[in-house]
Amino acid sequence: MSHSAVIADVPNVSRARRTLALAGLAHALHDGFTDMIYVLLPVWQAQFGLGYGALAALRALYVGSLAALQVPSGHLAHHLNARTVLVLGTLLSAGGYALAGFSWGLAGLCASLALAGAGGSTQHPLASAAVSRAYGEAARGPLGTYNFAGDLGKAALPPAVSLLLTVMDWRSALWAIAGLGILVAVLIRWLMPRVANPPVAPKPATAPDRDDAGNGGFGLLLAIGVLDSAARMAFLLYLPFLLQSKGATLTTVGLALSLVFIGGAFGKAACGWLGARIGLLATVTTTEVGTAGAILAVLALPLVPSLALLPLLGVMLNGTSSVLYGTVPELVPGIRIERAFALFYTGTLGSSAIAPVLYGRLGDVAGPTGAAAAAAVTALAVVPLMLMLSPRLPASR
Repeated sequence: MSHSAVIADVPNVSRARRTLALAGLAHALHDGFTDMIYVLLPVWQAQFGLGYGALAALRALYVGSLAALQVPSGHLAHHLNARTVLVLGTLLSAGGYALAGFSWGLAGLCASLALAGAGGSTQHPLASAAVSRAYGEAARGPLGTYNFAGDLGKAALPPAVSLLLTVMDWRSALWAIAGLGILVAVLIRWLMPRVANPPVAPKPATAPDRDDAGNGGFGLLLAIGVLDSAARMAFLLYLPFLLQSKGATLTTVGLALSLVFIGGAFGKAACGWLGARIGLLATVTTTEVGTAGAILAVLALPLVPSLALLPLLGVMLNGTSSVLYGTVPELVPGIRIERAFALFYTGTLGSSAIAPVLYGRLGDVAGPTGAAAAAAVTALAVVPLMLMLSPRLPASR
């Protein structure tokens, strides 16, 4: 029997679908909360007279608290029900943004964003685990749908904030968005089924951050996720500069990024279901080799063919993550799903924060083309790790 068999019995379809819908709503909200900061940074720069270093620190405070508290959020869910912690975290995020609207100085704004990020730390590990427990062995595809919902939030909330800023001041816009967060918290509390508590472990035979077989499968999966995230963030960092070197205007660069993100959103949904049908090894190998090949093609092709390739590149660039998330429950016992997701998201979020710095320094030496080529190599580095992981997966994968 595969490890995922201990996660949940055959689910009640209605309860499982409600869990997926509300977990997806939470993902959309919190990912939107994260990316709408990009829209607000220029406003805060003008309001508080901030330099670029201070603006980078604001973003780092939010993402840092978001990443650092993933594991504690998983621990807390073992004392309170995961649904309760998710509701409290959503309220904390909304409250952080509401407090930011009352901030009249940099210190208050920093504290508010740190609170909002802390609340957001509950979403990834707990909502993912809720979907896993609801669907049991059939969770891979639904986890891809859940992952796709986050991209919908990224696509919807920043433009919504931009629209609000045309009709009201930024403080009122933040209060309106905070109200949306409170509404989502209420919906989760009253409509989302209670998440099944993990079974009690018969004995503490293994360390809490290792898979139960002791075969290192989860560690390999985490390393793959870190490399995948690093390759993605490194390429996106240099894509605007690569396109500008081909003659792209700023408007064209914006269109190009939209093409990548749209492809990525569909890639997350499609690859989650694809992984359930052809297996993890085939799916990840295809997406990573395809990512590397597409990056190298963008480096070599003129502007128009490069633009035409970007949606497909986005599918492969972002699609891998859905398959990886969907594999987490298969490599750990059901009693440690929350902690496993927390560790996985900590690693991938940490990689997304650190990779731009490392590849940025590489770009200073090798230029955008060299750094982007290094991102392609990073994607290819996933393949040997996948070959090592494949024998440690359940036989059906």
